[in-house]
Amino acid sequence: MGGLHFYGHPCAGLAAMRLRPALPADFGFIRSLAGRAEYAPFITDDDEAKLAGYLTDPAARLLIWQDDHGPRGFALYAVPQDGAGVVELRRLALDQAGRGEGQAFLRAMIDFAFSDLGAQRLWLDASGENLRAQAAYVRAGFTLEGRLRGHWYRPALGRVVDLMLYGMMRDEWAG
Repeated sequence: MGGLHFYGHPCAGLAAMRLRPALPADFGFIRSLAGRAEYAPFITDDDEAKLAGYLTDPAARLLIWQDDHGPRGFALYAVPQDGAGVVELRRLALDQAGRGEGQAFLRAMIDFAFSDLGAQRLWLDASGENLRAQAAYVRAGFTLEGRLRGHWYRPALGRVVDLMLYGMMRDEWAG
């Protein structure tokens, strides 16, 4: 993939997997995942203009997780420029769930936040109804830090759901 910058080393257990910055050519892939019926209740489907904004925003990182055959997942980080080192893993999705790659994908996202973004704290949230994601986050080492009851309106569901907050500190990642 000439001209692309790949981050870090091959993902543990999946030697062909790599992280790289998203390109405008990836927007169709990203939107195809975000628009899937199984993801719609849990993640936002941004239009191309919004996705393009992430590519130039110094407080955002939009990444593609790929193998030799192409994109397999994506992640969006919010990286505030306030010096606190608090990074949000705002959105993530895999093209094929249930194939045993979720933990390697999460590990790559966590490692990127701490190694490449210099995070001191990484946090993310999940719908109170997304039990699969919640279990995956705990398995990956995140701590449930709170529940915001009746907090997040989900258009795909037509109602408000609870929002679960998860966090990981640098020393927990390094330990």
